[in-house]
Amino acid sequence: MPQYLVANYLPDDFDPSAVTEAMIEEIHALNRDMIAAGARKFACGISPVNNAKTVRKQPDGTVLVTDGPYIETKEHMGGFWILEAADMDEALAWARKAAIACDAAGEVRELLFFPDPNGATE
Repeated sequence: MPQYLVANYLPDDFDPSAVTEAMIEEIHALNRDMIAAGARKFACGISPVNNAKTVRKQPDGTVLVTDGPYIETKEHMGGFWILEAADMDEALAWARKAAIACDAAGEVRELLFFPDPNGATE
């Protein structure tokens, strides 16, 4: 069955102290529903964008590490779920619930797996 990334986005000026107990419980309830349905494989929040590092291969083969995200934007990923769903429509149904629970915009993408022809699985 396909797997999907369901990510939520928070504004650059997001203040974690603004998260209410009710919102936290709504997110926990959504997680319980996802687990009960057998959809959720993994979920977590991630640290604020000001803690991020970007890595980029340079022409000479070295890797440059810089502070912050690579793209210029007003929002950044705040957390994500990895879900197993029959199709994009099912993943979007969960994403709609996530947008409500997190009060945040988001994105859904199917995960792509390219099996190693030599048999490595992880």
